[in-house]
Amino acid sequence: MGSMEAPPMDETTTRNGTAENCNGGGDHQAPPPTEMATRPAAAEGELTPESGGGGGGGVGEKKRKGGALPLEVGTRVNCRWRDGKDHPVKVIERRRMQGGGPNDYEYYVHYTEFNRRLDEWVKLEQLDLDSVETDVDEKVEDKATSLKMTRHQKRKIDESHVEGHEELDAASLREHEEFTKVKNIATIELGRYEIETWYFSPFPPEYNDTMKLYFCEFCLNFMKRKEQLQRHMRKCDLKHPPGDEIYRSGTLSMFEVDGKKNKVYGQNLCYLAKLFLDHKTLYYDVDLFLFYILCECDDRGCHMVGYFSKEKHSEEAYNLACILTLPPYQRKGYGKFLIAFSYELSKKEGKVGTPERPLSDLGLLSYKGYWTRVLLDILKKHKSNISIKELSDMTAIKAEDILNTLQNLDLIQYRKGQHAICADPKLMERHLKAAGRGVLRLMLAN
Repeated sequence: MGSMEAPPMDETTTRNGTAENCNGGGDHQAPPPTEMATRPAAAEGELTPESGGGGGGGVGEKKRKGGALPLEVGTRVNCRWRDGKDHPVKVIERRRMQGGGPNDYEYYVHYTEFNRRLDEWVKLEQLDLDSVETDVDEKVEDKATSLKMTRHQKRKIDESHVEGHEELDAASLREHEEFTKVKNIATIELGRYEIETWYFSPFPPEYNDTMKLYFCEFCLNFMKRKEQLQRHMRKCDLKHPPGDEIYRSGTLSMFEVDGKKNKVYGQNLCYLAKLFLDHKTLYYDVDLFLFYILCECDDRGCHMVGYFSKEKHSEEAYNLACILTLPPYQRKGYGKFLIAFSYELSKKEGKVGTPERPLSDLGLLSYKGYWTRVLLDILKKHKSNISIKELSDMTAIKAEDILNTLQNLDLIQYRKGQHAICADPKLMERHLKAAGRGVLRLMLAN
């Protein structure tokens, strides 16, 4: 979420009436040339380290393979990425190339320094066979490694390995990672954009051999071939998401879609979102959710840029379940806009809210930025003392989120048995600059 890119939390993707928890324009008349939108970490042309990316290039005793082919699953080797530089990877899967010889394989690799969203199929010539290593017994290696690590270092590694999957035990986490280790869909076409996917999404079995899917950007039906999409677009009479338009400002519109009334749309949205969110796999029914679709509007229709979902009735006071800004629209402030909209809905309901956990890495960044800017803007203007309870009432942000945010900013002190806000102007200015751009202006009518 550069403003908030691909956050999220859990949600639903459905197959046969059940939905999988995800928790992170164009038309049929002479569309403009297709543009390529790549993954956020790669969008600027370079890799960016992510916590939870999966460790380094291997620790402990290694055995040289000397370039023996084909490479085994589990092999560690250096791989030339699109920036022209070599990066350490681990071979996750392999497949024989059609019409090739006995050693002609493609390899699905994980860049061990970075988030799984960068995993991809590579050709043999991208791999530096002189750097090949293969894991010795992993249990022995883990034991040797743990003896060399301090307790603090081991806790940090354990935490990074389960980031975004705190609700899963070790066995369930291994099962999840095994089931989702290889992206099944490489790219999608949505309106005028062709977008590289980040993660596995559990599309029905008939799509298992499909590397690219074509989505109708209005009803979100998906097809295997461009010709199918073109035929569909001649018949589809939608020019915006199904549901009620509940907000419009300039070229921006927000539509509220009831998962019970528009079940197929809700299911398709969750299939789409799961391609960009790597999260736990629980099953829910989309009937239980409302989906809020943010669109950029022009004379061709209303084109989805992102969305968030929320449970119709949440006992935990969650005001947001899953959130996503599509890659072509990231770094434009839409993520924080979606977050702000969820809090405006909470204000209208007279409640405080909080996002469902766990947050994705990008979602957490967006929320931290949003909370920081909203709270510091208030503290900067407020001349007298103000309590956390008053801040919560003003913003609809849960008191615990306010307290944690201010503590992380070193703006809270504990005095005489209670927390006190210490609003140092210079420190607040530094934090405001670090928080990035402000939230797009938003005000819901009463």
